[in-house]
Amino acid sequence: MKYPQNFEFDDLQGLLRFGHGKLRGSCFLLLNIVDVDAAREWLNTAPVSSAVTTNPLPDRALQIAFSVDGLRALGLRESIIADFSDEFIVGMTGDESRSRRLGDVGANAPQQWDWGGDASHTPHILLLLYAAKDGIGAWRSHVEDEQFIQAFELFRELPTRDIGSIEPFGFLDGISQPRIDWAHRQGTDLHERDRYSNWLAAGEVVLGYANEYGEYSNRPLIEPHEDELATGLPDAEEQLTRKDFGRNGSYLVIRQLHQDVPGFWGFVDQASGSTEERDQLAASMVGRHRDGSPLIPTSIEEIPGVSPQNSENQFTYAADPDGYLCPFGAHVRRANPRTGDYPPAVTGFISRFIRLFGFGLKRPDEDLVASTRFHRLLRRGRGYGRVLAPEDAIKADAPDGERGLQFICLVANISRQFEFVQNAWMMNSNFSGVNNESDPLLGNREPLLNGDDTDRFSRPDPAGPMQKTCRLPQFVTVRGGGYFFMPGLRALRYIAALPGSDKNGKDNPS
Repeated sequence: MKYPQNFEFDDLQGLLRFGHGKLRGSCFLLLNIVDVDAAREWLNTAPVSSAVTTNPLPDRALQIAFSVDGLRALGLRESIIADFSDEFIVGMTGDESRSRRLGDVGANAPQQWDWGGDASHTPHILLLLYAAKDGIGAWRSHVEDEQFIQAFELFRELPTRDIGSIEPFGFLDGISQPRIDWAHRQGTDLHERDRYSNWLAAGEVVLGYANEYGEYSNRPLIEPHEDELATGLPDAEEQLTRKDFGRNGSYLVIRQLHQDVPGFWGFVDQASGSTEERDQLAASMVGRHRDGSPLIPTSIEEIPGVSPQNSENQFTYAADPDGYLCPFGAHVRRANPRTGDYPPAVTGFISRFIRLFGFGLKRPDEDLVASTRFHRLLRRGRGYGRVLAPEDAIKADAPDGERGLQFICLVANISRQFEFVQNAWMMNSNFSGVNNESDPLLGNREPLLNGDDTDRFSRPDPAGPMQKTCRLPQFVTVRGGGYFFMPGLRALRYIAALPGSDKNGKDNPS
């Protein structure tokens, strides 16, 4: 298996590597193309930020991603588009089955969304601008030059706001992120990976590289003798005679999530008998304390990919097999179960062999969660709305307001990563042995097909029966979303160089 010794950071959009967290100002724009030739000309010189490290660090950045409709509008051939994943082509709202699996029913149904709910037309482009807090206005004005205004129309500006390191419910956010293994420090052989690791193969987030299975995700590959423009694209690693349009690109998933902060804190306050109980219930639902500290004791055993200084991440749930410390249904335990390829206590060939065939289980729910490394996400979201402290949120006159998260994640496989996590872990009413409850934060509270309710949250108690909190309202509502492709810079130049259109606006054949 060939792995890069020096990763092609100069062909990678910087969001994949940096996240731009130090650039506190941001502006997210959904655009439609109104003049194809002008759009291609603008793309040809657009100041798209790469992942190359500079000193000093840039004080502004621009990243760009396209919906399938956007790629079609720019004239990308259908034969190339057909090699993208089905999820990207069909879209987030392309069929009712997908909406149901994602939990987009009831109040979350696409028909209720502010944007993106019309599967017949998604915005063409997602443009992400970042700058120092006081510089975002000037940066946007610079980007929106005469060529830009001629090429695009603004479909919607998504709200963003610098709310610091917390998310709207008041918990420290962005703590648990996979570390991308750009230099291939760690192999993908399951015999080497029976325990949880925070290192993640580059091919899990970047197309054109080997993933955690040691394989390559499907993406558009082009025969160079059939397309002279393709000579500027990188070679496909596993098929060197073909050009790789997807290499150094990534799928970008975005969902606008409205968070009912007064509703959340008002509910946990009424369900508790004291401030201490309120904060404990909220922490149990989230899976962390408000300062980000885990509910699980930190591990003395080194976890690959986790810095020893990062105590908030130095743990697994092997130390809490019964869910007494962090309930099985807690949000962060669902989002990242921290499981290895085998359950705890597998330490050698014999124990691995026994577990491989399903023997040696001490309890029926011991091995219910899939290995985490095949389902990790690289999150790059931003909050919006004014901060409302929990102490103020519980007041009778607490303002509702618009608060929430522009959830963004980058993946190489939409189905196996984002959709799996959303369906099998977040919305699953039987995750890890829990019954009739979905994610306490993201759950839509819709009843099951058999009529059973899903509006409860369970906390195992070593001193007595299970503690159940019932009649949870819906705290998070989807307001919009879509699947986009964020290309590598050479693929972006390919798009910009596509043949122009005739006077009737139709693309000339390539």
